[in-house]
Amino acid sequence: MLWMGFVFLMMLVNIAGMVFWIFMIIDAAKRKYKTENDQLLWILVVVLTGWIGALIYYFMVKRKEDKLNEDNK
Repeated sequence: MLWMGFVFLMMLVNIAGMVFWIFMIIDAAKRKYKTENDQLLWILVVVLTGWIGALIYYFMVKRKEDKLNEDNK
């Protein structure tokens, strides 16, 4: 019976990772970059590496950009 809880937890983690991955793909597609090549590169990184690429994108681009926008207000 304990394994059912583990399976359920892993399903929730997997679904959360997939939702996060989709949101990062959308953000990478909508975000303005200095060059078009940067946009294509980040979209490819996120799409081809899954949730790990989404985490890399989040910390290297999205979080940094959001922090800069917050400081400018």
